[in-house]
Amino acid sequence: MSDLLPCIEIETAPNPQAAVIWLHGLGADGNDFASVVPQLDLTGCLPIRFVFPSAPSMPVTINGGYVMPAWYDIAAPDLTHQQDIKGIQKSASAIAALIEREIQKGIPSNKIVLAGFSQGCAMALYIGLSFPQPLAGIIALSGYLPLAEQFLSFRNKANFNTPIFMAHGVWDPVVIPKRGEDSHALLKQHSYQVNWQTYPMEHSVHPTELADISLFLQEVLSLA
Repeated sequence: MSDLLPCIEIETAPNPQAAVIWLHGLGADGNDFASVVPQLDLTGCLPIRFVFPSAPSMPVTINGGYVMPAWYDIAAPDLTHQQDIKGIQKSASAIAALIEREIQKGIPSNKIVLAGFSQGCAMALYIGLSFPQPLAGIIALSGYLPLAEQFLSFRNKANFNTPIFMAHGVWDPVVIPKRGEDSHALLKQHSYQVNWQTYPMEHSVHPTELADISLFLQEVLSLA
């Protein structure tokens, strides 16, 4: 267990029966979204353990080689050229280990939600769609599906029917809306259950978005 990613954990009640693993964006860490938990309406949800891991630090090409927390390297502004396959796969293994830890703690995979923002969104989609056990849901915020041209080779049938909440800011200059739109279109083409929403914002989180995330969690982690 000592080689697991460092994490911040917040439990909404004793003895959690569900988990949400939330992945931060480039240059941030596990603290970035921990403050979101009190802002979510979790009425009717199972007791949840929120897990906020921190990515390791590495040089990031697009930022002049500056060392910062990152799930993988980014070489080009459009995010689709020279994708860091090895880096994505390495982080995917580390994050999958966190899912396995929750399962070992007694939370079944179908009560685990994988969430992420920006680069974390990319990882949530990559891992969630390739994970070999069914998950409760995927929350994909202001990001995109990496390695989309390899999608049919890495996706796993265990999560063909997993609900996906995708959201994007209409003025996002960091991950342009087309990246999210293209990912949404690909998933819809292959009959995934995607709830696609846009909000009047740039590369951030909108209050209405948090309300919609609350509704999604109430659906997929319901007490019923």
